Amino acid sequence: MTTTPVSGTALVTGASSGIGAVYADRLAKRGYHLILVARNQQRLARLARRLQAESGRSVEPIVADLTDKEDLERVETRLRTDPAISVLVNNAGIGATAPLLEADVEKMEAMIRLNVTALTRLTYAAAPGFVARGGGTIINIASVVALWPERLNGVYGATKAFVLGFSQSLQHELGDKSVRIQAVLPGATATEFWDLSGLPLHNLPSAIVMSAEDLVDAALTGLDQGEVITIPALPEKAEWDRYEATRLAMTGHLSNALPAPRYAVGQTRSAVA
Repeated sequence: MTTTPVSGTALVTGASSGIGAVYADRLAKRGYHLILVARNQQRLARLARRLQAESGRSVEPIVADLTDKEDLERVETRLRTDPAISVLVNNAGIGATAPLLEADVEKMEAMIRLNVTALTRLTYAAAPGFVARGGGTIINIASVVALWPERLNGVYGATKAFVLGFSQSLQHELGDKSVRIQAVLPGATATEFWDLSGLPLHNLPSAIVMSAEDLVDAALTGLDQGEVITIPALPEKAEWDRYEATRLAMTGHLSNALPAPRYAVGQTRSAVA
């Protein structure tokens, strides 16, 4: 088992409630100082006071809307310039459940700015320092819809597919540079996500809804065990391993000078000639 070293400061986005607030609590209990980023000033301040009192760690709240360019740049600057930061939890995100024909394209664009653009820019701000200092951890919160795009809103699923693919690329590039990468793929989780995205939580079968506490505890256990991809609800890790092995095996056949024989392109050209 690989145990994540407890040192330095963890910066958590979307930290005022739900999954982000639980990450803040668990990381404080693991000994990290905290920088908590969220839009809701009152919630953030209450959480910071509670965690500081309970854990004895320093907890700094930063009120920021990561879809706002200036706010995002402030957080990027902190990640680039604060050598104490050793963990980045990219948790901030929004979702949607409406199908394409019923969705507001402006809201979809805002979702992309938060779920994709902000996550990417924060990662790019943190990663060079982690490499230079010889270590760090980047945790990206994706979703099972990254593997299940037919579920919920397609743009939301696509943003989470980006998070998964981006995390796999980061592992490929940074895994040998002492930087830990983890993508967490939650299923349905008991947070405000559902009410905000248009499908109230009470409409979901209770058997498929995990608590945020159980989700984060499982995700951190997966991190300790060295997992790059953690799917807390998946019963057998072997299922993911087979999926990934099939994907990687297929990569050797994805680029070729000639079309696959089933398209009969050469035969068609001869017939036309």
